[in-house]
Order: sequence, then C-alpha cells, then structure tokens
Amino acid sequence: MRWHREDMDENTTLTPFRIDIPQADLDDLHDRLARARLPHPVPGRTGRDDFSRGIPTPYLRELVEYWRDEFDWRAQEATLNELAQFTTVVDRQTFHVVHVRSANPAATPLLLNHGWPGSFVEYKRLVPLLTDDFHVVVSSPPGFGFSTPLSGTGWEIVRTADAFAEIMTRLGYAEFAVHGTDMGIGTTGHLAAAYPERVIGTHLGGDRRVLGMVGDVFPCPEDLTEDERAQLDAVRTEHATDHGYLAMQRYRPDTIGPALTDSPVGQLAWIAEKFRTRARGVDRTPDTSVDRDQLLTNIALYWFTRGGASSAQLYFEAEHAEPEPPVPSDVPSGWAVFDAHPLVRRVLDPSRAIAHWSEFTEGGHFPAMEEPQLLADDIRAFFSGW
Repeated sequence: MRWHREDMDENTTLTPFRIDIPQADLDDLHDRLARARLPHPVPGRTGRDDFSRGIPTPYLRELVEYWRDEFDWRAQEATLNELAQFTTVVDRQTFHVVHVRSANPAATPLLLNHGWPGSFVEYKRLVPLLTDDFHVVVSSPPGFGFSTPLSGTGWEIVRTADAFAEIMTRLGYAEFAVHGTDMGIGTTGHLAAAYPERVIGTHLGGDRRVLGMVGDVFPCPEDLTEDERAQLDAVRTEHATDHGYLAMQRYRPDTIGPALTDSPVGQLAWIAEKFRTRARGVDRTPDTSVDRDQLLTNIALYWFTRGGASSAQLYFEAEHAEPEPPVPSDVPSGWAVFDAHPLVRRVLDPSRAIAHWSEFTEGGHFPAMEEPQLLADDIRAFFSGW
C-alpha cells in the first residue's frame, strides 16, 4: 500500500519529544505492585526456575518486589531522554521516533525495526555503538511505546512500513539502510520490496527459532539425515509450546488487552516469560539473559502507554490482512543469526545466495539487548564500503 501525500494530513511537523511520565502514574504503579495478588503456589512445582508451565510464581514475586522497591524509572527515563526524539503524524497516526545523528558527515541513515515484545528501549545500548557510522532512526510501530493510542484499525505490517518510509522522507533521507528483527523483519522486507530505489540494503537478525516455522512459513529442507530431522522436530516442538500468546494476540486481542492494561503484574508475566523462551539459554532466567533494569524499563513502557493491548492489535491486523503477493527485490540483504543452529541456513538460504551470512553461538531473539556489540559490528561489516 502506498498513499499520495495529498491523501495524508497536511501537518508533517516533527515535534520534539521528551519522556515525562506523570508522578501520579508512578504512584499508581507502586500502589498496584504493593497490592499484587499472586496465584496460590501449586504443590509439586520445583520453584523459581521451573518455567515448564510458564513463568513460575516464586520468580515472578521476585521481579515484582524488585520493580516495586528497587527499580528506578526516573533514572531510566533520564537515560532514554539522552536520545533525541520527536513525534509526527502519518496517515492520522502519531508516531514516536528516535533520531540520533552521527557527527560523521558521510554517515549512512539506518532505520532499526523491532517487533513484540520489544520497543525502542530494545535498542538503547545498540544506538551509541552505531553512531560513528550511521544516523540512527528507530520508529515505534503503531500501538507500541509512545506511538499510542491507535488512530484506528488497519495498522498491519505493510501500512506500517509505508509510514516508516514517509518518516524517513521527512527526516530528509532519500536513501537509507534498514535492520530488523522479529516482526521488524517483515517491515524491513516490505520496505526493500516497495522502495528498492531508496533502500540500499537490509540487515536481518534471527535465531534458531526460525526453524519452528518450517512447514508453515518455510519449506522443509530436502535430504535431511535422521539426526537432522530429530533436531528440527525438537526445535519445532519447543516453538509450538510457545504459541499461547500468539493465538490470543492474533484472534482475541480485546480479551487479553484489559488484563494487561489493568494489572502491571499481568503485563510483567506476559512479557518477562518471553525473555526465557526466546533469549538464549534454557538454564537462564529472563533477567540473566538480558539486563534486569532494561527488561523492566521495556515492560514499564508497555505499562505506562497501555501498549499491552494496543501492540496486540498488530498481530490481529497481520493475521486478517489481505495477503500481498511476494515482490522480488534486488536490494542486497545480509543475515546475522544468533544462538545459531546448523539447519537455519538450510532453511533460509538453501542456495547460499545470501553473500553476508554470520552465525554466532551467543545471543538469541533479542540481539540488541543480549549482544549489542556483536550486532553492531555485524551491521557495520555488512554496510561497510557502500
């Protein structure tokens, strides 16, 4: 979908933005956390590290107490406000955008795309590692972060990508590079397909979880050995056990939304558990896979903006959108695969056509939070010399 400028609101202003959560909202959050009503423990559960049925109550209680008594939102807010930010309205939707210019006059504009349950907070540690070579832009999708509230229905990945292209135009970038993870891979792919004259290259971050989509999104590689098929089945089984949230957000976002909006503990459990199932290391708790304060800053952003309900709408819209036929693109593309598995390239690049392919044993689904230096170095390596 592309629109003409005359179809949009006349106001294309870039309005400077600073985060300033009202103290009343902080007081309300602390009061709710102090009165948290947790489930009764189930006899037979093995304690804080048993995630076999979801996030265990002892571990959840530990996070609740830290969020209530030790986490300093104002300190995190001040750090986030070190990033230049603005808002702008595209197609009647307010977008929040981080825009950090490089001091390097030859720097390349770079748009970073995240997915769920991420936010622009996901890139807090990555941005400073890139600004020697890139003008960094992070635009929050509709319903995420401060790109709330939603202006209406219909904000799926294609429409979002078109809005991002318009934002890059408003910033004065005729051409730009793009990086994406999770749903941001879809946004990145559409930008390359729809705007090949503007997108100079796409860098994608993935992990072994992509194997869980074999047979659904990707065809199964041929000539697998018995051992490889067993490995693939193990990852697919693990992926399938993590689909509860997906069904709710694809088909019943209005049902789960009120719980996420009314209970900070519910929002905490809904997101924190994903940093166990998606980040690297089955023996790790979410806050040892990523920094605890950054994890809670990301979750607090969902809480303050009521983003748990609004971000879920993107899943519904994507599931029910009219499918667009794939458009071939000659835009150069590179991949960085974290928590790598030997079968990932067999699935994503069976003909070995992707020239830039990096595999790392470290990291996982959130490389900008787990391994920001590795990710920054790979982005720089891919776009170097262009």
